[in-house]
Amino acid sequence: MRVGLRAGAISKVNEMDDRTTNNLSKVPAVTLAFWVTKILATTLGETGGDAVSMSWLGETTPSAASSGLNGYLIGTAIFGIILVVLVWLQIRARRFNPWLYWATIIASTTAGTTLADFATRSMGLGYPGGSLLLFSLVAISLFTWHRDLGTVDVNRIDTARAETFYWITITFSQTLGTALGDWVADGKLGYSGAAILFGGILAILAALYFLTDISRVMLFWSAFILTRPLGATVGDLLDKPISKGGLDFSRPLATAVLAGAIVLLILLVPQRAGSHPKGATKP
Repeated sequence: MRVGLRAGAISKVNEMDDRTTNNLSKVPAVTLAFWVTKILATTLGETGGDAVSMSWLGETTPSAASSGLNGYLIGTAIFGIILVVLVWLQIRARRFNPWLYWATIIASTTAGTTLADFATRSMGLGYPGGSLLLFSLVAISLFTWHRDLGTVDVNRIDTARAETFYWITITFSQTLGTALGDWVADGKLGYSGAAILFGGILAILAALYFLTDISRVMLFWSAFILTRPLGATVGDLLDKPISKGGLDFSRPLATAVLAGAIVLLILLVPQRAGSHPKGATKP
């Protein structure tokens, strides 16, 4: 009888440990809703970043250039402070909170927008130089993360250290995506052509996910990075002047509409935390 009671108690403890382990994840499960919300968030990051650096701070106006005011740098500082605070709250949180998570994603993508513009325009690196620099930062972040923790699988983010690497990599990837999107869109393809190109590449990645055994980790980060230039080109298509191939929508209005869509998506489509480490798949 005592043996049976003891076995039952051990079983309950193990069950609680499993639940606790799985609930440690503070990033969402990678589902269709995740990708739709991510694309909306990256598009909002483009319109929101432009609204602050260009519309509010007047970066593209002659007065900004003559006064030495750098709207891209100031915008990066503003969004950077918000991002640091939100990442700190995200790391300190005890469980997955979709509102906090997506607010942090939006902060990273708006900071990425202004930081990429600062690197490619204000620093004079241009799109090729800026993209190469930012790609190097993403690669270094992923390499350091993997060397330190043995994996960059988002299903295995169960420590503050892993979360820190996660948010650093995400911010660099958002910045890289902005530079790539602007680089392609400013070429012959234009904003709509660039959006179709990146959308097509993402469709190919989705097909590879369902039809092949290619590393899920590699496919995730490839798709995560490429949703950013897609969002950047769609955002530019919405708010850039008609003379430059855009639709000339109000940047603040476009940002508000996108934010409303994200809020509705979070409310209407329940989001759950990703499972790890026992339920995670191997890279």
